[in-house]
Amino acid sequence: MSALALGHMNPDTDSIVAALAAAELYGKRGFSVTPAAQGPPAPETEFVLKKFGLTAPQVVKDVAGKEIWLVDYSDLQQAPTGMDSATVLGIVDHHKLGDVTTSSPLEAWIWPVGCTNTVLRSMYAFYGVEISKNMAGAMLCAILSDTVIFKSPTCTDVDKKAVESLAKIAGISDVKALGMEMFKVKSAVEGASMHDLVHRDYKDFDMNGKKVGIGQLEVVDLSILAAVKAGLQAEIEKVKSEGRHSVFLLLTDIMKEGSEMLIVSDDPFVVEKAFGVKPAGKTVWLPGIMSRKKQVVPNFEKAFK
Repeated sequence: MSALALGHMNPDTDSIVAALAAAELYGKRGFSVTPAAQGPPAPETEFVLKKFGLTAPQVVKDVAGKEIWLVDYSDLQQAPTGMDSATVLGIVDHHKLGDVTTSSPLEAWIWPVGCTNTVLRSMYAFYGVEISKNMAGAMLCAILSDTVIFKSPTCTDVDKKAVESLAKIAGISDVKALGMEMFKVKSAVEGASMHDLVHRDYKDFDMNGKKVGIGQLEVVDLSILAAVKAGLQAEIEKVKSEGRHSVFLLLTDIMKEGSEMLIVSDDPFVVEKAFGVKPAGKTVWLPGIMSRKKQVVPNFEKAFK
């Protein structure tokens, strides 16, 4: 039986490319591993896969009785159903260690870097496995996406060196131009439903016993979202009504390097408590806030205590 390399719910480019890269790496190490995802690729990811001639992983919603390698997460809230009878063989991630537990020892690579594919780049080198040209290009794009073309506070020198080495393998001379091309695709909202936009990059968190949802849309200019902002607000109110204490949606302007946060909460004061800025109604501008992982979730976790 082939094991699965599987990313988190509402998969982003890092999650999907990491599953592909991990499956390739483990396959070359002699393991039988199939890439998988918990949903279809978002437009940015589709752009990356098409550009480098890669096929999207199979969609898997239940892992009962299966062997899995987790990529880009280790939180049960981000896992599919069936985890109670699944066997976790390993974890490759760049987030904090979550609440997944195992009955046997596992292979774990969890680094404080900007992207899971940065960790995978080092794993390829560690095991002496060659990265294919197309995979290198996709991995490079995943790093550019997660680090917002090196603008995110999560970005490290290790990420930049990984991009440099992957660019040589992929034959890409201008990585920043490729990053902007990718983010223009990511910014596109025409034809997308409010549900799809809110869930394009969305995660639920347990904040001191309260269920809190935080989504993020990254665009090259916030004006792109002006026409859909009211619809997005209505959609997060709907998501909150499904049993959440709060839902926050970050509208991140990668050029201005800041985020407008849309708010719906049982306790709106928690935003001021977390960021020291009083919201104007149901929205607040947060200069310099680019990273949900490093700047938003930790602040909220403290505010909810």
